[in-house]
Amino acid sequence: MGISGLAARYAAALYALAAERGALDETTAQMDALGRTLKQSPALSALIANPLTDTTKVGPALDEALAAQGVGVLVRHFVGVVAANRRLRDLAMLIEGFAAYVAAKRGEVVASVTSAHVLSDTQRHQLRARLAESGYGTVRLVENVDAALLGGLKLQIGDKLYDTTLKSRLNRLNYSLKGAA
Repeated sequence: MGISGLAARYAAALYALAAERGALDETTAQMDALGRTLKQSPALSALIANPLTDTTKVGPALDEALAAQGVGVLVRHFVGVVAANRRLRDLAMLIEGFAAYVAAKRGEVVASVTSAHVLSDTQRHQLRARLAESGYGTVRLVENVDAALLGGLKLQIGDKLYDTTLKSRLNRLNYSLKGAA
């Protein structure tokens, strides 16, 4: 997954600082956790995405909340810079860009997996093994849960999407039955 533009600049800067301080693994884990929090909190995502949000007030409040959660200074300062530059609405994209940048530096492929339920360790291992067999090498899974899928997986690697969900199969069947009638 290649990144460019704004996300690449922020990702490269944070990566360089984290690597210089020997805190790359910690920073990566904290950025992943922040990304999950944004996905799981629609209210926070809406507040950050709102162009009318006063970043001079939200930035310090966000820093205080991150500090209370035990997030390190490097990630808190990163979010502070993003807020000061009036880019909070881009925070989710910047977090994804950082994850992709780190993965590329490590020679990993990022695969986004959406399933109807949380994957077990065995399922994760099998999925990574299958992807390695398919030529993807070391795979870093970003997991999402969507109960509406009913079953199966939706896997996105770069610009390729593999959809084996029961929901999509039922939709295709419904479409073909309507076409036959």
